[in-house]
Amino acid sequence: INADNKVSIAAADGIGPLVELARSGTSYAKENAAGALWNLAINANNQVAIATAGGISPLVELARSGTSVAKENAAAALWNLTINADNTMAIAAAHGIGPLVELVRSGTSVAKEYAARALWNLSFNADNKVSINVADGIGPL
Repeated sequence: INADNKVSIAAADGIGPLVELARSGTSYAKENAAGALWNLAINANNQVAIATAGGISPLVELARSGTSVAKENAAAALWNLTINADNTMAIAAAHGIGPLVELVRSGTSVAKEYAARALWNLSFNADNKVSINVADGIGPL
């Protein structure tokens, strides 16, 4: 998605419906919603909008128990969301560190890569460093 389209989708209130699909759509819809949120989260304003729309919890849930494609897309979306410092705290509060550690440990190669990137960004926060360690995330990284 090009940069203008990312802005246009958000301006057209497209983030909320994508979050709802990630939460309660079919498996295929969840995969695609997570993928769309991943792409949209490249934009800094969209990172805030996704969090404000309640998008972090469904992405954490998909990272925990989605299909392999949903896990990959959710991990990638969470990685992009971790660029925003407030989102790092929200992801930790949504119990997102454990599922990301589990993906690094036993996900697909794509999921491992994006989960590791998300954990790296999360680790810039001192409390998150402790949480990653408590989740036994040091070894797999």
